[in-house]
Amino acid sequence: MIRSSLAFFFFATVCASSLWADSALQIDAGHVTAQVSPLLYGLMTEEINHSYEGGLYAELIQNRSFQDDNKNPVHWALVQKGAEASIALDPAQPLNDALKTSLRLDAAGAAPGSRVGIANDGWWGIPVKPDTTYRVSFYAKGAAASGPLTVSIESNDGAKTFASAVVPQITGEWKQYSATLKTASDAAVSALNRFVISTENPGKVWFNLVSLFPPTFKDRPNGNRIDLMQSMVDMKPGFLRCPGGNYLEGDHIADRFPWDKTLGDLATRPGHPGCWGYRSSDGLGLLEFLEWAEDIGSEPVLAVYAGYSLKGDHVNPGPDLQPLVESALDEIEYVIGGPNTKWGARRVADGHPAPFPLTWVEIGNEDFFDASKTYDGRFTQIFDAIRAKYPDLKLISTVMPDHPNHVHSRTPDAVDEHDYWKADAYEKEAPSHFEKWDRNGPKLFVGEWAAFEDIVPWDKASDALPATPSMKAALGDAAWMAAMERNSDVVVMQCYAPMLVRIDPNVPNRRPNADRAWRPDMIGFDSLTVFGCPTYYAFKMFSQNHGDTVIRATLSGLPPGHPALDQSVTKDSKTGAITIKMVNVTNAPQTTAITIDGASGLASTGRAITLSGRPEETNSLTDPTHLVPVESEVSGVASTFSYTFPPYSVTVLQLSATP
Repeated sequence: MIRSSLAFFFFATVCASSLWADSALQIDAGHVTAQVSPLLYGLMTEEINHSYEGGLYAELIQNRSFQDDNKNPVHWALVQKGAEASIALDPAQPLNDALKTSLRLDAAGAAPGSRVGIANDGWWGIPVKPDTTYRVSFYAKGAAASGPLTVSIESNDGAKTFASAVVPQITGEWKQYSATLKTASDAAVSALNRFVISTENPGKVWFNLVSLFPPTFKDRPNGNRIDLMQSMVDMKPGFLRCPGGNYLEGDHIADRFPWDKTLGDLATRPGHPGCWGYRSSDGLGLLEFLEWAEDIGSEPVLAVYAGYSLKGDHVNPGPDLQPLVESALDEIEYVIGGPNTKWGARRVADGHPAPFPLTWVEIGNEDFFDASKTYDGRFTQIFDAIRAKYPDLKLISTVMPDHPNHVHSRTPDAVDEHDYWKADAYEKEAPSHFEKWDRNGPKLFVGEWAAFEDIVPWDKASDALPATPSMKAALGDAAWMAAMERNSDVVVMQCYAPMLVRIDPNVPNRRPNADRAWRPDMIGFDSLTVFGCPTYYAFKMFSQNHGDTVIRATLSGLPPGHPALDQSVTKDSKTGAITIKMVNVTNAPQTTAITIDGASGLASTGRAITLSGRPEETNSLTDPTHLVPVESEVSGVASTFSYTFPPYSVTVLQLSATP
């Protein structure tokens, strides 16, 4: 999005000669210092803040298989109009061994004109949009053959029906039924609605796996929410970490991501407990992760469980770990195996004949927390097995060399660094942090990073803050990205975390941040709206605008120990185009004398993309584009020229040249 002006800021100026300047940027276009990794800019998500359930995964029914509570049918309610009826969980009528509890509707009092049924409140509402087709499916059986059943999307009070369809007959055996619901072209956009299955016929009916899908990205039947997927596509990611963070390991060993149980028919997926207070249906399973990466034009970075879980459970290396080693090998085979392999054949049967691209595999997640200090043995055992079977794969350790728990009997191809710091700490550390990295050692995967303003993410006081961070955090984030890009000879991948957070400020009797387990988060959403914080736009500016090589650039004239500017300069080796990224973290405009040596055919005009705003400003559901990048033409470009960077700004200068 483009904004015509930001009145708060000084207008950036360009002149043809180097007049008085606060600082100087010396660029040597002929001196390449690093190759920009094609996977440098990527995405990390995990099941937190309702990122998947109630978020990216487009399913609109909450507790669709009645497993979220073993006593009450939470998020389901009885619908009654002039008739006696009841609903209850019924473990005596399982759908199968995976989905063992059904919902029983006792509609004994139903009669023509007296409707009874079951209603689901969705993820704090069922979103309605005009001229939209929804796909309904559910399993049902009657005490005897019965029907019809009416499926509908209604206002919460039942006064308005937006769409409905009839299933004419229910048999006495479990069977899946389906229907489509289409809203009218004049239907008002709304979120506080419910999904209802009702009847006017007396009897008992059992239900399981009740599902309602809106249109999905690329029209996948078990797919993802369109607007959230598009927000990721726009970030131009090189990779997607699958699955990310704590979701891989779970609270306990039994709660780890059960990749092999997330495959195939949804009716055979039992789901599993998450580690942030709610269950995962596992509708978004391993194949869906891989297709998600494919759909946004990235490749997966596969994380395999390594025998350590959040609450401290661990599996000792040796014979106890071997089943997990075999599981990791099987999982990799599912991703890249040919049709003549067991798990490759399973992927083909699941509908994806071609192997997925895979370069990197991470062994575990944050194993530096493991007090048993068994990671080296576990890492070594899994490393050796993967390397023996898949010698071309690159393997990542989750323990940094400077950590007290660090021991590496095997040298990983990369180590995973996680950084959650205050914005000003990023700004101060950015000029030197990655420069200090051993160029002869493993590469760096900065697998989780995010700047926060003042209150640390794990402090409960952060609950009072907006879920998405401000411009102050975006400046720290941008300085960090400039440092990572500038040092992409060692930083081969990086991804902000967490990426998604559900926010429901307009749901009655519900706290606006009730779904939030962590802040800051890059993208906020409710049932109808998606918005990116200032960091989201800064990330896009970086990921969409860079060459394939880093060229030497030196900033001078800055006060020592007081960060004011940070930079990264890249060049496209094919076109000669030069991209300058500059972050001004101060409250004053910074005029910089820019000198470019070794560039041929430098055009006199260029393009500037600028994100700027007061430190406390941010975006929100009600003002989703308050701070967005502004594009403008730059004139007077030459081998020596000056440019004024606005206060509190992130700027990309795109300059044309010849190779």
